[in-house]
Amino acid sequence: MRKLVDAARGTARMMTLAPELPGGLESVRLLADSGVLAAVGHTDSTYEATLEAVEAGATVATHLFNAMPSLLHRAPGPVAALLEDERITVELINDGTHLHPAVLGLAFHRAGADRVAFITDAMGAAGMSDGRYPLGPMEVEVKDGVARISDGPTAGSIAGSTLTLDRAFHRAVTIDGLGVEATVRALSATPARVLGIADRVGSLEPGKDADLVVLDDDFRLRGVMRGGAWVVHPELG
Repeated sequence: MRKLVDAARGTARMMTLAPELPGGLESVRLLADSGVLAAVGHTDSTYEATLEAVEAGATVATHLFNAMPSLLHRAPGPVAALLEDERITVELINDGTHLHPAVLGLAFHRAGADRVAFITDAMGAAGMSDGRYPLGPMEVEVKDGVARISDGPTAGSIAGSTLTLDRAFHRAVTIDGLGVEATVRALSATPARVLGIADRVGSLEPGKDADLVVLDDDFRLRGVMRGGAWVVHPELG
């Protein structure tokens, strides 16, 4: 872990790890001491072990519910530990595949917009048509917009997503019934704060980067501005 942090030369923002593995808690402490966000994810951790990771300095839950044990009434596991602790920002993938709307709503209302970061977990097929795509050494098949591993012992497993954040926003306000202001915070302000870049992005204020999007009355993307220049002009979108 030390070699990875040093090799990043100050550019590493966050690392996801399974704290129950040998050296897990020590790695969490090392990351926290190095100014790198330690995120709990892709884990088989118990409720108790997850709390230890939080005490050691973990501050983010990587795509909560996915790639971790389910929430059970006698074995709450990492989900309950991460949801209940006010120090943790929980990532949620709102594509309708990774999380049932009822589960997403439960997590969102428990944590609140200031502790939720809507993410995409998108792989290379995002914005593309159905078909086969590489994902590292694996091959992924995208069917009806859902990416799954094609072959091997994990065939059929979800392999990231093809989600884009404008679609995540649209789902949140039109299907999940979340308020526009709360959804905007979860999509922009909260992630910017967690990553330590809220002085530049995450909200529309004088002096910040003029990165913004324009939506129509149906919450569909119509325009994109980056650094004060139109990438997609609303009149042409």
